[in-house]
Amino acid sequence: MTAIVARVIVTPKPAVNDPQGITVRQGLATLGFGEVTDVRVGKYIEVRLDVRNEKEARERVEAMCRQLLANHVIEDYSFDVDTDGRSSK
Repeated sequence: MTAIVARVIVTPKPAVNDPQGITVRQGLATLGFGEVTDVRVGKYIEVRLDVRNEKEARERVEAMCRQLLANHVIEDYSFDVDTDGRSSK
C-alpha cells in the first residue's frame, strides 16, 4: 500500500451566485483593495489514503468528489494527489 494525500478544491460554478464571495470582495474593497474585481469562496479538503497506486487514488478521490465532497449541480471541483512529496494533477 502507498500513502497518498489528495488535495481537493471545491468552488461554486461560475453561473452560481456566491454571497460569501461578494461579502469578501466588498470587505477587501473597504480595506483598500479596490483592484479586486471578483472573489469566489470554496472549500479545501485534504484526504489521506492507503491505496495500491496513484491510479487507484485518483479513481477513489474522483468517486468521493462525485458522491459527497462536491454538489455537481452548483459546484466544480479539482484535485491533485501527492505521492512521497511529489504532487501531480
